[in-house]
Amino acid sequence: MLLLLLLPLAPLFLRPPGAGGAQTPNATSEGCQIIHPPWEGGIRYRGLTREQVKAINFLPVDYEIEYVCRGEREVVGPKVRKCLANGSWTDMDTPSRCVRICSKSYLTLENGKVFLTGGDLPALDGARVDFRCDSDFHLVGSSRSICSQGQWSTPKPHCQVNRTPHSERRAVYIGALFPMSGGWPGGQACQPAVEMALEDVNSRRDILPDYELKLIHHDSKCDPGQATKYLYELLYNDPIKIILMPGCSSVSTLVAEAARMWNLIVLSYGSSSPALSNRQRFPTFFRTHPSATLHNPTRVKLFEKWGWKKIATIQQTTEVFTSTLDDLEERVKEAGIEITFRQSFFSDPAVPVKNLKRQDARIIVGLFYETEARKVFCEVYKERLFGKKYVWFLIGWYADNWFKIYDPSINCTVDEMTEAVEGHITTEIVMLNPANTRSISNMTSQEFVEKLTKRLKRHPEETGGFQEAPLAYDAIWALALALNKTSGGGGRSGVRLEDFNYNNQTITDQIYRAMNSSSFEGVSGHVVFDASGSRMAWTLIEQLQGGSYKKIGYYDSTKDDLSWSKTDKWIGGSPPADQTLVIKTFRFLSQKLFISVSVLSSLGIVLAVVCLSFNIYNSHVRYIQNSQPNLNNLTAVGCSLALAAVFPLGLDGYHIGRSQFPFVCQARLWLLGLGFSLGYGSMFTKIWWVHTVFTKKEEKKEWRKTLEPWKLYATVGLLVGMDVLTLAIWQIVDPLHRTIETFAKEEPKEDIDVSILPQLEHCSSKKMNTWLGIFYGYKGLLLLLGIFLAYETKSVSTEKINDHRAVGMAIYNVAVLCLITAPVTMILSSQQDAAFAFASLAIVFSSYITLVVLFVPKPPSAKH
Repeated sequence: MLLLLLLPLAPLFLRPPGAGGAQTPNATSEGCQIIHPPWEGGIRYRGLTREQVKAINFLPVDYEIEYVCRGEREVVGPKVRKCLANGSWTDMDTPSRCVRICSKSYLTLENGKVFLTGGDLPALDGARVDFRCDSDFHLVGSSRSICSQGQWSTPKPHCQVNRTPHSERRAVYIGALFPMSGGWPGGQACQPAVEMALEDVNSRRDILPDYELKLIHHDSKCDPGQATKYLYELLYNDPIKIILMPGCSSVSTLVAEAARMWNLIVLSYGSSSPALSNRQRFPTFFRTHPSATLHNPTRVKLFEKWGWKKIATIQQTTEVFTSTLDDLEERVKEAGIEITFRQSFFSDPAVPVKNLKRQDARIIVGLFYETEARKVFCEVYKERLFGKKYVWFLIGWYADNWFKIYDPSINCTVDEMTEAVEGHITTEIVMLNPANTRSISNMTSQEFVEKLTKRLKRHPEETGGFQEAPLAYDAIWALALALNKTSGGGGRSGVRLEDFNYNNQTITDQIYRAMNSSSFEGVSGHVVFDASGSRMAWTLIEQLQGGSYKKIGYYDSTKDDLSWSKTDKWIGGSPPADQTLVIKTFRFLSQKLFISVSVLSSLGIVLAVVCLSFNIYNSHVRYIQNSQPNLNNLTAVGCSLALAAVFPLGLDGYHIGRSQFPFVCQARLWLLGLGFSLGYGSMFTKIWWVHTVFTKKEEKKEWRKTLEPWKLYATVGLLVGMDVLTLAIWQIVDPLHRTIETFAKEEPKEDIDVSILPQLEHCSSKKMNTWLGIFYGYKGLLLLLGIFLAYETKSVSTEKINDHRAVGMAIYNVAVLCLITAPVTMILSSQQDAAFAFASLAIVFSSYITLVVLFVPKPPSAKH
């Protein structure tokens, strides 16, 4: 593994004294001392990590290091040093330096030779190069250049072939339709740009040396009807045209459909309709004007940059926007992004904007013309669909002050419009190379603008098509390079362009292939065509900040390269989320309530234990013996179990994890079930047998004398057994598990872009209502029957079960509390505190009442 350390400011690499940067190490048996890298450079240490290099001072014998330099610099001196056995590095008498070099492209010259003097490869400061061209070529540019501080003194020249004399060159004709008026008068600037390009191409000796390009043109007025007339004249009148150049999308559609019948290539400079990318319908069509869909890769790149996965769209119902949006839908789908809501309108955007608001759209792509944009954003202001929660993506070819222009069709003020549009993003096709580099014509983009401006009759802002003029200029260069490639550049390998006619598909196919492989630097940027013949170009990204547009980046779709200036600003400080962030929060039981009831339950359990102990300790007392103490003991145990159920009733996600929830659910069910069966079942058994034996005086006289205790225990066992069987079947067939109840979303108190989604945990099963119906029905009958039996036996007096009146009183209290609490807790199940309070307090009070009534000593009656 190679570790490249290019960190001259890092602690490991301190700047060395002297210019060389190499220090003479001390000889040692441990190896060689580490060498510091030269200024503006670093050292590769093979097989060592950064941490290992920091931790050592010596390297072993035979270890090799390699010098590297940063930027436009190269190593002068030994590039590799090896550790010798004597503890020194090789070639230490010669320092290794990082020296700035001039561009190596000057050391070669196509169709010529370069002579380097005053230096050695690579070219260092003070080096001089002289250029000489081969025979049949002549030099265009300076014949000498000098390297100084990493820059050559003159632009690099090139060798041009010695052209055929002008009078002997053969003419190749271009048929063009320039819209000098009409909907888009782009020909006003594009025609002068084309003429300028023809002059530049025809003056070059290395492009089409045996041919001269000539232009035949008409004014299409951006009207398909007018264009049809002139297309007929171009095709049926001599001379033969080798290519057609229309302007507007509507005219290009007409020309491109007809051209394939004439074996003609069509090259447009001003057509943006996505429909023209259909290769089946327009098989010979190319354009230097990018398709309107070129905005879409930029939009997708920005969506990915900011992590947006959900977007919405609103469009004006026209063909160009519909096609663009269809293309966007395909691209976002491939990127894993979803268009969640798509709206369109013909003239009134009010309802679509309201729908966007209703659907909580956050990232919105708007496709409409400038006049409709004002209508849209007036509605946006009314619906408050702007601000830190929203981002709008618009087309970048509106006027810079489009939102301030007076429009009688809207009823919003300039201030309201300015507030609504603040922060939106625009994408615009770059039609003029932003880099001040020389194109294939040896002009920079600024030089082109200056040269074109001098040819225009009016001010550029008043001249139609001035923005598209670089595209028209580069269209001629694309054509010239394709024809040059087809003809073999004047050599014997190409075809004769003068042999072209409308029936010669062979030459058309060769021109098509040459056009399809075009790739050069033009004044509009890098010129290359995609598979559909559309221009691939850069996209300018701007953001409206403080009422004016600021450049925040460029995107090169040919290289998938996003150049970001980091000047984007957001109202909320950062890019908003693509949807309202929903935070799930659980509603937990009030801990104060839980602790309070738990304390009461604990005291109740203590009371039950005391009562149980008292009953067992005094079991020999006759009064207690006549109260069937074993049944009372079971009642105390049942109350303890019921009180213990309060603890799992209050446990939720605040205390336990998801995996523990089913066990807590089962604990609630079993403790309550068994507690009720033992506690209430014991009391019910007493009152049942009192009613059975003592209410029919004559028939039950013998039973009164011999009431066997086992019958009482058997009755309790039967009740407990029925509960155990029911609960076991429930647990096996349809066990309780954790379920989530979700409530309506809530807005937080703070002004943050989130919604709170409250949730509540429950214990439930698939057939919960069925099981509760069985359980509550069975227990409810026992409670009602217990009340009836207690009422029937209130006047009975017997020593066999001497506390049956107290049992009856306890049954009244338990039954009333249970019959009230059960339905109330079901109704309040979504209110965790209220439901827990009702259920737990009902358990606590019924248990306390039962224990007090049954076990607290009562004053003896007068009879005793």
